[in-house]
Amino acid sequence: MEISTRTEDGELVLCASSIYNQKFYLNKEFSKLPDEIKDELHAMCGAFTQEVGGIFMLVFDDAGNLKIQTRALEDDLLFDDIGCGLKVKKLQNEKKELFQSLELFYKIFIQGVDINSLVNE
Repeated sequence: MEISTRTEDGELVLCASSIYNQKFYLNKEFSKLPDEIKDELHAMCGAFTQEVGGIFMLVFDDAGNLKIQTRALEDDLLFDDIGCGLKVKKLQNEKKELFQSLELFYKIFIQGVDINSLVNE
């Protein structure tokens, strides 16, 4: 399964990890992220796929909201669907601050939104 910079819905992929090819992908558009954040994303994505299998992706919708997407090959009998849902909810809670910071980064550096307009929201 190949990972591209955009999903089928046109959402921008921040990063992804796949248990199938044991690879981590970070979109080059996010190369300006601090190394510590890149390392945290790499570790988080890798741990997720090692635990539940499949493919894990962080994507941005058009409004700049960060979303977690997971998928598995149709014939992947080892993919833990229930564990996947639980792990996604856990990540959303534990990494809330990181995800909010990434959304801010996306809006400013990718979408080009004026920082003053974000402060006044």
